[in-house]
Amino acid sequence: MPPTQDMTSAVSASPGSGSEPAGSEPSGSAPLESAPAPSAGTESVPAADDSASDAALLDTLQHQVAVFARRAEQTRLGGVGQVRNSMDRAAYLLLNRLDLEGPMGVKALAAGMGIDSSTVTRQVAPLVDTGLVKRTSHPEDGRAVVLELSVRGLSRLEEVRSSRRELMSQVTDGWTEAERESFCTLLTRFNSALSARQSGPASAEPPPHRTPVDDPSGTEPPPAS
Repeated sequence: MPPTQDMTSAVSASPGSGSEPAGSEPSGSAPLESAPAPSAGTESVPAADDSASDAALLDTLQHQVAVFARRAEQTRLGGVGQVRNSMDRAAYLLLNRLDLEGPMGVKALAAGMGIDSSTVTRQVAPLVDTGLVKRTSHPEDGRAVVLELSVRGLSRLEEVRSSRRELMSQVTDGWTEAERESFCTLLTRFNSALSARQSGPASAEPPPHRTPVDDPSGTEPPPAS
């Protein structure tokens, strides 16, 4: 809303105002009153607009995340060139963690990736069979077995990294360095929030126990698909 004009000055400057001095009220006219202020407790329209804007923004965000997840799964963000789509996501993440953190046991690897040990065991088996990962004795405890990235595994990982790096370069072609850094920061923050939510106390709560009153048959219903 534009600033309120000095209505008394406007009246004095209008045609037919006679010799009334500027800033004075015309003779015989009632004093001008400003618009009444909204009463306390009245909800303003901008608050409703802000709420609608937030809802629309969150709708856009969840939709774009869904689109990203689908397209990332379709392409596996596999990179470009001959190694495109040649390594699935699970294998890449396992090899990458072993490279960054060094040899470790199945439990430590599972904990670091936020998955269970049985899943790691299943995913790492083909990597061991193909020679990308090797099992070796723990340096401090010869009885324990750890997983270690092999020379061949490191070479293969570098090929995939290079290919995916080129893909990221092409997808963000035209972005400034600041834009790339900002996107990395926000995406990392988003992933961290999802990880914290998944592993938080709320996700570990067991489902409520059904009593015979809830379920006359005394059996648990099958989980919803």
